[in-house]
Parts: sequence; structure tokens; C-alpha cells
Amino acid sequence: MWANSARRGYRRLIYTTTLSVLPEETGMFQRAMGTGVRIVRVLLTASDATARERLMRRELGSELEQELEGSARKARLLDQRVFAETMRVVTDGRAVVDVAGEVVAATGWSGRHFVAGPGRDRRIDLRG
Repeated sequence: MWANSARRGYRRLIYTTTLSVLPEETGMFQRAMGTGVRIVRVLLTASDATARERLMRRELGSELEQELEGSARKARLLDQRVFAETMRVVTDGRAVVDVAGEVVAATGWSGRHFVAGPGRDRRIDLRG
């Protein structure tokens, strides 16, 4: 995936998956992008109540209990094992564009950036 993006001239990547901030994932990024890659780890967080509410909206039927247990297990794992410098971004009660702005700001990228998504296409100004 990254090789195709790099050939097109992209030099920045936001990779999102729950456990990608764990130390053992570093090698995957280095193999894909080179050992000189700068990795900024950002962990999106939510209260147990918010996580439960979101999962209840997303999971219908018999999978809900399994997803709730998995979410709690991953939250404990992440609390115990992420790098100390991992930035945590609280998502409770926040709009997606606000969370995205904080994530992009954590990278040190500056200027205007375009945030795309269904019904969310807008520019966010990170210059100050």
C-alpha cells in the first residue's frame, strides 16, 4: 500500500488501526517506509460509556457482547503497553473534524489540510 502512495509522491501517511500504536508494530512501518521514518503515535480514547454506546449503534445482534469484551481487553492492553510519548486524544462528545484536527496537529504538519469523508469535506486550518 505505502509503496504505491510513495510512487505517487505522497510523503505523509495516517495509518489507523486499533493496535498500531503498540511497540511491536514499529517494524511493520519501518519495512514499509524505511528505517528513517518518523512515527507519531496517536491513540484515540473514549470513556467506557461512550465506547459502549458506539458499539451498541454499530453491532446489532449476537456480536455485541463479544465486541464489548474485545474493546475492554484492547483498552487495558493499550493502557499498559503503548509508548510513553503516545499522544492520547479524547473523542467523547467531539465532532470528527475536531478530532482529526488534533491528530494532524500532533504530527507537526502545518498549514491548511483537507479532511474528507461523507458529509465532512472541509478544510481545517492548523496554522494557529
